[in-house]
Amino acid sequence: MRAFDRALVLGPGGTVGTAWMTGLAHGLRRNGVDLGAADLIVGTSAGAIVGALLATGQDLGRLASSARSAAHRPKADAQRTGAVFAVLGDRSLEPGEARRRVGRLALESIDPQADQALIAGRAALIGTDAWPEQRLLITAVDATTGEPVVWDRDSGVPLVHAVAASSAFPGAAPPVAVDGRRYMDGALRSGSNADLATGARRLIVIEPMAHLFPREPLAQQLAAIGADTVVTIGPDPASVRALGSDPGDLAAWEPAYQAGLHQADETAGRLRSAWRTAVDAG
Repeated sequence: MRAFDRALVLGPGGTVGTAWMTGLAHGLRRNGVDLGAADLIVGTSAGAIVGALLATGQDLGRLASSARSAAHRPKADAQRTGAVFAVLGDRSLEPGEARRRVGRLALESIDPQADQALIAGRAALIGTDAWPEQRLLITAVDATTGEPVVWDRDSGVPLVHAVAASSAFPGAAPPVAVDGRRYMDGALRSGSNADLATGARRLIVIEPMAHLFPREPLAQQLAAIGADTVVTIGPDPASVRALGSDPGDLAAWEPAYQAGLHQADETAGRLRSAWRTAVDAG
């Protein structure tokens, strides 16, 4: 028996993935498919930003320009990011140990100013620090212990801090301080973390990086959830071109947003019947 009806899972994707998902969600809303009406939203990394926007009912159109996202952007450390991916690519490591090693890399250089700049930038993006009444789950990982955490409105963590931590990929952004501990990107838990949507009857999963990573891990999570209806959405060929090869490329913000907006026109047709409620069906 299902615990609730509709769940939305929003995965990681860096700066350009945030733009693309925001454009996609805005276009779907204009086409009569409001993803923000989900009973549960699970947001990870870029998905945490977009999930917060949707759950708090923000105007997605204001992010068509990259002006807000440009503010307080942390300086990337390509060498550290490369080291992180080397650890994650080592299949001999148990997942918890891999996260702890990544955490050590993240904690090697702590800059409180960069931490605060990241939080300020995320605040500008999402436009609020009040958790919604709607059920919103945001994932992160403790940089010291490697233990995953899942925050909601009852966790006592400010929404902006939760979003900032969830989207703090080592090398691209600093780990974020929350109650005396530091947290990093929620994608290190389990990619898009679709398993947190267990109990949904209908499920939409949006993955900005679907074209870059194997589908098997997500397919296994979805099979375990066993929702009656599952729709997965990744970038179409035009969106892949707009996203480019650098997830942190601020110059690609507007093209990625527009690509998501255009992809929504085709995607809305697939989603209308899967997403409508009994009231909508009339």
